[in-house]
Amino acid sequence: MTTLLALDTATEACSVALLNDGKVTSHYEVIPRMHAQKLLPMIKQLLADSGVALNALDAIAFGRGPGAFTGVRIAIGVVQGLAFALDRPVLPVSNLAALAQGALREHGVQQVAAAIDARMDEVYWGCYKAEAGEMRLQGLEAVLPPERVALPAGSSGDWFGAGTGWSYAERLAVQASATNASALPSALDILSLASFAWGRGEAIAAEQAQPVYLRDNVATPKAR
Repeated sequence: MTTLLALDTATEACSVALLNDGKVTSHYEVIPRMHAQKLLPMIKQLLADSGVALNALDAIAFGRGPGAFTGVRIAIGVVQGLAFALDRPVLPVSNLAALAQGALREHGVQQVAAAIDARMDEVYWGCYKAEAGEMRLQGLEAVLPPERVALPAGSSGDWFGAGTGWSYAERLAVQASATNASALPSALDILSLASFAWGRGEAIAAEQAQPVYLRDNVATPKAR
């Protein structure tokens, strides 16, 4: 049986989840600016409670962004440290996809417009559709002003709005049938998406784990 660990620190929430012997356990807390102190103890506790040793892991999944610059770096630092030590592969998962997967899990919605408040008067934006229980990206993820968001070309039917970017609902150029503007990504949904990716053989080496900020100017140093 596959044993996967998932973790996420890309937003105000800090969460970990474990798949072992077909059973899923998780821990989730909203603890802004406490991720660096809390993440490793949360992982240790989750594994201890489940009776799973670190070296029993087959792979480690993580929220690769978009999200808070520092939060995404914390996740990648911890994942790479563990994965190198254990010689295990990793599974990067979009935090927007995790939001969409969470909306599917909690509300059963099939089409989700996921939005995370990106500050600087912009939102991280991605549209997802359920395919056999997995939220799949339709089009591209982007960071843009609320007035410039759009649904995929040719889309129809109801769309559910998930994520803190929907706090800009009055300015968003898209209307949703219902929204949850307080939703944050969870390792539980990163684990679910990672399980699909693992089944397709999409795990990568730890050194290939890269953050996705969507904002080039955050990730790239300015030329001299």
